[in-house]
Amino acid sequence: MHKILSAANILGKVLMVFSLTYLLPMLVSLIYSDGRFMDFLRSMIITAGFGALLWIVTREFSREMKPRDGFLLVISTWVGVSVFSTLPLLQSLDISFTHAFFECVSGLTTTGATVLTGLDRLPHSINFWRHELTWLGGMGIIVLAVAILPLLGVGGMQLYKAETPGPMKDNKLTPRITETAKNLWLVYFLITAACVLALKLAGMGWFDAVCHAFATMSLGGFSTHDANVGYYNSPAIEIVLIIFMLLAGMNFATHFLALRGRNPAVYRADREGVAFIKLVLGSSLLIALFLWHSGTYGDFWTALRHATFNLVSVATDCGFASVDYNNWPILAPLWMLFLSCVSVSSGSTGGGIKMIRSLILVKQSQREMLRLLHPSVVNPMKIGGQVIRNNVVYAVLGFIFLYFISVVILVFALVGSGLDFVSSFSAILACINNAGPGLDKVGPAANYGVLTDFQDWVCIFAMLLGRLEIFPVIIVFTPAFWRK
Repeated sequence: MHKILSAANILGKVLMVFSLTYLLPMLVSLIYSDGRFMDFLRSMIITAGFGALLWIVTREFSREMKPRDGFLLVISTWVGVSVFSTLPLLQSLDISFTHAFFECVSGLTTTGATVLTGLDRLPHSINFWRHELTWLGGMGIIVLAVAILPLLGVGGMQLYKAETPGPMKDNKLTPRITETAKNLWLVYFLITAACVLALKLAGMGWFDAVCHAFATMSLGGFSTHDANVGYYNSPAIEIVLIIFMLLAGMNFATHFLALRGRNPAVYRADREGVAFIKLVLGSSLLIALFLWHSGTYGDFWTALRHATFNLVSVATDCGFASVDYNNWPILAPLWMLFLSCVSVSSGSTGGGIKMIRSLILVKQSQREMLRLLHPSVVNPMKIGGQVIRNNVVYAVLGFIFLYFISVVILVFALVGSGLDFVSSFSAILACINNAGPGLDKVGPAANYGVLTDFQDWVCIFAMLLGRLEIFPVIIVFTPAFWRK
């Protein structure tokens, strides 16, 4: 009980800080006179008030966090913030709590799956709110809080290790975790600003440029239009988005080191990033050749344009779409879904297994085969000259096992509820990888609004499971976590 109350005390502080995020959509509402200013003001007052009440009631349980407390706080924060994020949607739109919660979880986990239609007609402030949630979720609500909560008397290292993507979480950019979080956010903000300017120059209006830059850098995939990026039919916009999706799919620590040292050679030294770029761009070329050869597109350059944009989008777990690739020969979208599982770098805003884990799995397989041939061999694993400790290898193997078991169980849950296999399988892969659209009934030309409430909740759980990288969610359900 003390664990719960201690986490609730910090959650109250987080909610008070989070209430400030309503200020931007309030400003947007005033600029565009969309009549939703009071909805956001009420939401801010309710969120801040509940956070303050929670903090006051649990004040006596405030203490320095232990490592296991970090996991509990991560989950309660993501769920709690998602719940309060629904307030503007529930006031402004005629939707159920399930759909509002689905939309907000999808935004904060940067999944980009949506249950809404008529996006072109949504109030500007509501559209902006959806994109702001993806941008905040991109680097992680908790990492943002790590830069602020120390000022409130709360340590941050436990949270950083519990929430930050990737298997090697002890590698810090600076000695202090607060400085690490601030540096990551600074890089994130600067690249986002560059993306806004590039999209404006490519032909977007300022509002769409800001929203799509938020969705691009967070790899969230939300759009202000039902037709998504296909609405623009612009190769220039697609090229800009491809470049920034690839940047967002790389480790932000690499971006920080490159910017700090003004040394692009840092990117060549990032073996994980190099493998990611080679796999995605190589796959784009092969899929383009396949689509051209199969007659899906009449000329190679059109095939290359659509294959590159949509494959990069799905492989980076962004979820933008310029065409309905659900109509392509099934090999192409299935390969894209597979890439969404393994492609992006750790420390990026993407989801899935991550490229570093994929590399470790390949190296471990090679090591086991060598051990079968030479039982006495000493063969430490190295990636980019760095020795990977065995405890990291074991953690990766455990993660991948839980990942695939989770996919199997959740797919069975959707199939058992009456959804067809292709839609079920692709929906779970898209949600647990935080990639957005799936295939068939949840393909890029449709959305998740066709699902039942039960199916929506299964997908919500998959999104949270994937965004928090499984272990923090699973561990709180184990008896050992609750023992003293």
